[in-house]
Amino acid sequence: MLRIFIISLFTGITITAGAQTLPLAGAWQYATDSLDQGISENWQNRRFPQTLRLPGTLDDARVGDKPALSADSLTRNVMLMLSRKHRYIGPAWYAREVVIPQNWNGRHVSLLLERALWTTRVWIDGKEAGTQNSLSAPHRYNLGKLLTPGKHRIVIRVDNRKQYDMSSNNMAHAYTDGTQIIWNGLLGKLELQARTAAQLTDVQTYPDLQNRILRITVNINNQGPVSTGSLLLQTGQLKQSVPVQLQEGSNSVTAELNVPEGFAEWDEFKPVLHTLTAELKTPAGNDRIQQRFGWRAVTNHNAQLQINGKRMFLRGTLECAIFPLTGHPPMDKKGWAKVFTSAKAYGLNHLRFHSWCPPEAAFAVADSMGFYLQAELPFWNNNAGKDTAMNAWLAQEGEKISREYGHHPSFVFFSMGNELEGNFDWLEEMVAKLKKTDPRHLYSTTSFTFQGGHGNWPEKGDEFFITQWTKKGWVRGQGIFNSIAPSFNNDYTKETEGLPVPIITHEIGQYSVFPNMDEIKKYTGVLDPLNFKAVRNDLQRKNLLHLAPAFLQSSGKFAALLYKEEIERAMKTKYFSGFQLLDLHDFPGQGTALIGILDAFWDSKGLVTPAEHRMYCQPAVPLLRFEKATYRNSETFSAEAETANFSGGILKGITPEWTVRDHTGKVHFKGTLNKQDINEGTGQTLGSFRFPLSTIHRATALTITLRIGERHNEWRIWVYPEQQNASYAGVHFTRSVPEAMGWLKDGKKVLLNPDTAQIRGVDGCFAPVFWSPVHFPNQPGTMGILCNPKHPALGDFPTAAWSDWQWWHLITSSKTMILDELPEIDPIVRVIDNFFKNRKMANVIEAKVGTGKLILVSANLSAGIAAEQLKHSLMTYMQGTKFQPKVALTEAQVQSLLR
Repeated sequence: MLRIFIISLFTGITITAGAQTLPLAGAWQYATDSLDQGISENWQNRRFPQTLRLPGTLDDARVGDKPALSADSLTRNVMLMLSRKHRYIGPAWYAREVVIPQNWNGRHVSLLLERALWTTRVWIDGKEAGTQNSLSAPHRYNLGKLLTPGKHRIVIRVDNRKQYDMSSNNMAHAYTDGTQIIWNGLLGKLELQARTAAQLTDVQTYPDLQNRILRITVNINNQGPVSTGSLLLQTGQLKQSVPVQLQEGSNSVTAELNVPEGFAEWDEFKPVLHTLTAELKTPAGNDRIQQRFGWRAVTNHNAQLQINGKRMFLRGTLECAIFPLTGHPPMDKKGWAKVFTSAKAYGLNHLRFHSWCPPEAAFAVADSMGFYLQAELPFWNNNAGKDTAMNAWLAQEGEKISREYGHHPSFVFFSMGNELEGNFDWLEEMVAKLKKTDPRHLYSTTSFTFQGGHGNWPEKGDEFFITQWTKKGWVRGQGIFNSIAPSFNNDYTKETEGLPVPIITHEIGQYSVFPNMDEIKKYTGVLDPLNFKAVRNDLQRKNLLHLAPAFLQSSGKFAALLYKEEIERAMKTKYFSGFQLLDLHDFPGQGTALIGILDAFWDSKGLVTPAEHRMYCQPAVPLLRFEKATYRNSETFSAEAETANFSGGILKGITPEWTVRDHTGKVHFKGTLNKQDINEGTGQTLGSFRFPLSTIHRATALTITLRIGERHNEWRIWVYPEQQNASYAGVHFTRSVPEAMGWLKDGKKVLLNPDTAQIRGVDGCFAPVFWSPVHFPNQPGTMGILCNPKHPALGDFPTAAWSDWQWWHLITSSKTMILDELPEIDPIVRVIDNFFKNRKMANVIEAKVGTGKLILVSANLSAGIAAEQLKHSLMTYMQGTKFQPKVALTEAQVQSLLR
């Protein structure tokens, strides 16, 4: 007999024998039903004149209302998110005819709709076949014998209206216009399947590495009479035959395979996949399923994550269903390969799916590449456990997620949702039930919460803990970088000591980057970047558009610098098990949150190369602890070298090397530490080194490189000579505005540095805009500095074009000047405003005032040694012949900047 094998594109149930499929991809008739009249008016029997292609969406077919938005002005509504070119919310009907082949006679037919948003209802020849309701799992219909050989008409009603209040303001990424869109249509596999009367419907594998047992459960749907049969289970050389007595309806079979030593394990370094074959033989015919699985165990050992008995550390980012061309996640491996390949190139091994669960293809690619995934229920609100109907639906979603995707070794973590508030007893019950039926994952009640009495220590049922802070303090830079002077000795060990479960930091970073105007042309799909266009138009009106590339580069380099320190502090922390960035790539919703070093397409913005990012984000990272960023040349620099090693084993026979170079590449100092083996874990001490700075005779930026084998990492420090009895002939320094005006009238050169209380402007803030200036408008809201490092005024103040740690005391003690009412002026130190306001801002400007020449500084030039060095650099420039300001200001214009 000819046996037909159907090979799927996915790795859930990958091969079935004794089954036949009829793909339904292609042209379908459709009709929209915005008034929801279809069922009452018997639409299931109508003919719809319009056609589109499925899989696909109404957005793809350009069906729906066009947005009443314009990029002409920079409004909040325009800036909230990318704009759908067409938008339809409501029921829509899809119909097509199929011809069932003669050899399907007597077969039992099912319909698979891999992904829909949110509810589907199916009719065959006008007879209703049922309804399905899921945002996370395929919609499956058992059609029995409704489809006999011959011609039939299938009608599917898809309703994308919100069914339950599972998120506030539609922010959960399973149902939102903020990242993916609230599309209407059908995605992924769309097909009919014909099976024998006794069919394998579900196979689950449960690796037990401790007892070396592979537990297997097989569900069989017997639509024929009571019968006997045999079930053969096999993976590699391991096999077992189980006799079965099949009752009519649903049957469940459990079995165990003893797994010998040497059976290949799955992890990020060797993502080995095994194939389990389940073959059912009955008088009704044979049926077979093959499923891939990984032999792995993720556990909590002393409040630290382990995989297969070895320490693991999550280097993660979020994935929030951000796919700007389609408005929905890819359903094939190719689309997900781009995501995981990009993440891996930048040193990551973990993705958290924030308030949604991805389709089968995402898990399949992650399995093959060794990624650790966190899936979540489609849930983000403050009403957890308080809506009985929604509670039941969420419980069903959890069960479906476990059943459909639970066998994937990449599916490691399962959270009930994001920042949940409400009834934590109910959340605990949800976790307990899921854990009991599916122990393959680690569970958490919520990915952080702001609810009082919760969120700063794990809940009773948590097996891992995602948070921004503990009851002992912050564990991410958001609460530290603006208030505590930079020290590279710091970590979060004190804040995490005593935790009972592994800690993973929640959404670290969120440092906003200026929009990339060149990105606009990439939006060739269903979404229109009106937000980007509105920023572009606003910049053009203000004659700032030419600076947009520099704004992007400087704000982005600055954000990358802060991400580096965030990651390194996490890796220095003794009790940490990982971090989750928000984000490696941009988040185009919630006020245009451009917080990635990659854009929303997972493409580089030209800020940090993959190799540069991997210096501080990879399985084993060289780390330094040192006191500060700026030094006098009378001091001695000292550092403690260490490593975070999660490379899967001990690094043997390593001789750490360190070098110190200036910007020309000249080596000023170098040395080695003792040859040693480097154990796994954080805080693996390598030794210390020190060097005197007395040989540095002029202001210099030094780059310190620490190398362990093939891996290296870099840090910058700034060394300034003592400024003893410096004389600046003809230059007058003052903090008094009247005194400055008097000297300017006399034609003198004046460096004016008034008290910041006298300056009209914005309080200085070192870290850039948090998340989004639209979503959080009441923050200082600047994005770092922009300067020309080769400007002669900065000749004795080494700097890049962007903010770095030597600017910390200067910026935090500053008041940023707003120059909108002045003539066009090119500041010596410009401040990049947030892209929702685009004001002309600066901390250092130069101008002619009357017959005098002025430099006005709105940062405190006595705030530490870097400030004193900047003062020296400015005054040295002012006494030379290159000090020739081009723009003339009146006294009144200068006074307009002051109180």
